[in-house]
Amino acid sequence: MAGNKSYTIVEYFGGDDGYRCGYCKNAIGNFSHGMWSHTMTVQDYQDLIDRGWRRSGKYVYKPIMNKTCCPQYTIRCHALKFQPSKSHKKILKKMSKFISGGELPTEQNDGEPMDSVCEEEGPREPSKVCPAEVKCAAITDIQKEVAECPTITEVQKEVVDAAPASSETSREDSVSAPDGRTTATAPKPGVGADPSRPPCRKAKDLRKERRLQKEQMRHADGVSSIPTPTQTNQPKTLEDFISESLPDNSSHCLEVRLVRSNPPSPQFKASFDASYQVYKLYQMAIHKDPPDKPSESQFRRFLCDSPLEAEHSPDGPEVGYGSFHQQYWLDGRIVAVGVIDILPTCVSSVYLYYHPDFASLSLGSYSALREIAFTRQLQKQSPKLSYYYLGFYIHSCPKMRYKGQYRPSDLLCPETYVWVPIERCLPHLENSRYARFNQDPDAGDARALKDVGRALVLYRRAVMPYAAYSRKRKGSSDEAEVQQYGGLVGQDCAERILLYRA
Repeated sequence: MAGNKSYTIVEYFGGDDGYRCGYCKNAIGNFSHGMWSHTMTVQDYQDLIDRGWRRSGKYVYKPIMNKTCCPQYTIRCHALKFQPSKSHKKILKKMSKFISGGELPTEQNDGEPMDSVCEEEGPREPSKVCPAEVKCAAITDIQKEVAECPTITEVQKEVVDAAPASSETSREDSVSAPDGRTTATAPKPGVGADPSRPPCRKAKDLRKERRLQKEQMRHADGVSSIPTPTQTNQPKTLEDFISESLPDNSSHCLEVRLVRSNPPSPQFKASFDASYQVYKLYQMAIHKDPPDKPSESQFRRFLCDSPLEAEHSPDGPEVGYGSFHQQYWLDGRIVAVGVIDILPTCVSSVYLYYHPDFASLSLGSYSALREIAFTRQLQKQSPKLSYYYLGFYIHSCPKMRYKGQYRPSDLLCPETYVWVPIERCLPHLENSRYARFNQDPDAGDARALKDVGRALVLYRRAVMPYAAYSRKRKGSSDEAEVQQYGGLVGQDCAERILLYRA
């Protein structure tokens, strides 16, 4: 096992205890299996999320679907085939109006919870202490190339969805007139319709009439009426709508910057405090956290720390794989941050937070649309990276059903781990909170654990198959636990990931 290969090192925590559910608020109804990941390769994490796992900081958890109160189904969108819906176009137009005109919309936000509760899934720290020197020794023994041992808290990641981050507590000055009044003024009272003018006509009818007039003029000039490529009725792409939402010579300037959070890039470090201040405001305003709860250490642990190793591959995206924050800068200030992971076949959304002053811009949905467009951009550099993962779809929680609107999308079958179009899943979820989506009764888990003896463990700074470890330990009583862990990660991952044994 020499060479410069990276390894995933985890500690597994069963899943017997119930935790508070952030969705239905049941005090002990949330059940999940968890692992603390000291370090993880992007391929291992890709394979784990394709088996229903998800990370919150360095904690990786998998809901116990047939036991937990609000089953959470992994959802992915086919980014290349995505077409924005009417409501998506409305959100992009709302942003365009704000950027060009300068005034924030007055209507309230439509309520986009994103994944605000994944931090409550279970233990946040490893229960069995794995000293830094153990990790250091293991990595050194395996790789022979690591010069220094990183501490567990060094790994950092960037915000995925689209959360505003700003060191200022308000953006009101950008939407106000010089004298401090808001630029929106009340309309003057009218006197009714002017009888001397013709009645109003629908814009659709006027457009149709203008088209007919143009056709007649072309015929009069002897020009063929065969439509040119620009005249054909091609639907606008998502990118067309996004670029339209960012007009030139406008009142505001919106820029999206991708910064690597692990290892933290200079840009990430320079904007850390501004980003944290927005997170703090968001948690207090949107999730009613007391001022001392969204601490800097909690922010680091939840949204900056990441187990994912930064990787670059010749056939991968130029920015590389790993954990990033997409920062939304409005007129030079952070207003939202989307935390994302870039993995071999997808962009995975982790979290989104934004400045409460901009809640009316529907930044949760806007950032998701930008992240789908970003996935399409990466796919041009890396052909197999073509999916956008929105985290978990929770049908039993109506507020979390909005993720099903990004079509075409699939849900992961919780028993066979195959992807099934969401349209085929919804009727089952209407009948039951928990459902198996694969309708082939003979289908099973293709990567099911077949031989626990081949699972790799890290024991006393040495890597060995579990069979060798259990011979060394002679009276080892952890076989049931290792068997459970192996069943959850699958045979392939069990043979690659190092399971730490105290």
